[in-house]
Amino acid sequence: MSVNQNAYDDSQIQVLEGLEAVRKRPGMYIGSTSARGLHHLVWEVVDNSIDEALAGYCTKIDVIVHKNNSVTVIDNGRGIPVGENAKLKRPTLEVVLTVLHAGGKFGGDDSGYKVSGGLHGVGISVVNALSELLTVQVKREGKIHQQEYRRGAPQYDVKVIGETEETGTQVTFQPDPEIFKETTEYDYDILQSRIRELAFLNKGIEINLIDERTDTVNTHRYEGGIVSFVQHLNRNREVVNEMPIYVEGSKDNISIEIALQYNDSYTENIYSFANNINTHEGGTHESGFKSALTRILNDYARKSNSLKESDSNLSGDDVREGLAAIISVKIPEPQFEGQTKTKLGNSEVRGIVESLFAEKLQTFMEENPSVAKKILEKGIQAARAREAARKARELTRRKSALEVSALPGKLADCSSKDASISEIYIVEGDSAGGSAKQGRDRHFQAILPLRGKILNVEKARLDRILSNTEIRAMITAFGTGISDDFDIAKARYHKIIIMTDADVDGAHIRTLLLTFFYRYMKKLIETGYVYIAQPPLFKLERNKTVRYAYNEKQREAIMQEFGEGAKVNVQRYKGLGEMNPEQLWETTMDPESRTFLQVTIEDAIEADTLFDSLMGDNVEPRRDFIEEHAKYVKNLDI
Repeated sequence: MSVNQNAYDDSQIQVLEGLEAVRKRPGMYIGSTSARGLHHLVWEVVDNSIDEALAGYCTKIDVIVHKNNSVTVIDNGRGIPVGENAKLKRPTLEVVLTVLHAGGKFGGDDSGYKVSGGLHGVGISVVNALSELLTVQVKREGKIHQQEYRRGAPQYDVKVIGETEETGTQVTFQPDPEIFKETTEYDYDILQSRIRELAFLNKGIEINLIDERTDTVNTHRYEGGIVSFVQHLNRNREVVNEMPIYVEGSKDNISIEIALQYNDSYTENIYSFANNINTHEGGTHESGFKSALTRILNDYARKSNSLKESDSNLSGDDVREGLAAIISVKIPEPQFEGQTKTKLGNSEVRGIVESLFAEKLQTFMEENPSVAKKILEKGIQAARAREAARKARELTRRKSALEVSALPGKLADCSSKDASISEIYIVEGDSAGGSAKQGRDRHFQAILPLRGKILNVEKARLDRILSNTEIRAMITAFGTGISDDFDIAKARYHKIIIMTDADVDGAHIRTLLLTFFYRYMKKLIETGYVYIAQPPLFKLERNKTVRYAYNEKQREAIMQEFGEGAKVNVQRYKGLGEMNPEQLWETTMDPESRTFLQVTIEDAIEADTLFDSLMGDNVEPRRDFIEEHAKYVKNLDI
């Protein structure tokens, strides 16, 4: 992947289109102007530095969050070219910062970047357009060059401000509050998670995250690359193969890295990447990997007589139970498809991944028979459980969406058959269930009370999960099926609302439910159908005026509103069952006044690790999590 040092110059920078539309329609270029779009600005700048690293010219990147939430990204790459652009007769640095799609990735010949990251690939010019202030410094050809911009407009010509023997680029930008009205505050955990991911995917690169707001410095550098990544995923689990299996190779300018390690859980965690972009929806690289894994393990099982002639082959699900794997491919021209443009579509990649991985995995199995035997035993046990689960699953299937007799007896269904307006409350306990049934709007609100705590699905296989009465009631009520049978189009409600007490038990039940949804009905969360109700903690009454407070801060504010010395009757709700139907309706269920939290998955890898820490067998990570977060909250909420 080497590039001639002298080839990266002004002639490679192509001008494709102007920046006029960016400030008018920022969502088209960075996805949204919410917190996600705000963080995307950082990724666009960091991706430029990563591209230099992929080309072999950058070994260190610093990402600094300043106290005013401006961000500086510094790399030791070659520095953006600063000479005159032949077409625009302007300095190339200025062209890169002010013209959309102007950059080395769009050179169109072999002299630019062979591979480049960045999901939208719109470049640093978009960051410039959406920043109140941006300053760039380039160390190149013995000099330090600088230019400053306000909302994309240059404030002066590129000037030399010093001399240096170093090379590299430094960009400091202040997101524009006119654009990012929701927030301009950076979330350290989101930055940390993606930076760690990039360091895993590009072994040997050092990426430092420096947060001046809290005086925090974290250095990420992984010589093991994706092998370290897989070990990170499995850090709270018992592993089957002590050292991850690692495969790398390349063909036709496509390079492939795969690392995999089995653990004692019952869930699979496969994360695939193309040019450092997390391909959440999979694609051809993932298909090739899965196909090779199933074929090679079945071939080996037959050769070693682990499977008898009368046994059927292991399915893909069987061989992936308890698997943690990272698939990373680097491709000159990636094609992204799918709803969120995170599915790899390059057809040639499947064959390359499949043949390369199959060959290396077969060699590994033959050279490590004891590890191979453990992996196969896990798959064979999974196959037996799958057959048991198939029988149990039949019990949860409904003959048709309209056959109400198939619904669980304790469900108080709504009269509407329009799923888009229908909502179901999962309520803890019969007394709260009774209040909710009486207080609801029967037209569009259904109530399903749960008795006690549901099974912890993190510690059970699907066959056992399907024999749990409470879980079966939910599956039948939702209408979607479960696991492989899951079909979001069959959802009977587009709002599934978890309504539990605001105490430790309520938080535990909520976490058990979220773990179940995340592991076996993830699409419900991804589609935005899952919500958490926010019942009030306090009822405050003065004379005939009644107010509700959802936390201590609100309670104190209302007390102040009522005035000093006022006689206020304060009731603290221990549980939902203490509210009468009218109170439950007006505080928690009335669409006009209620507050919901929508459950989203910002980072699937972190979510997976969190559920494993909280609900798995290993006590240490759970204790660490509680100790770390207890100081921030009065009621621990997941």
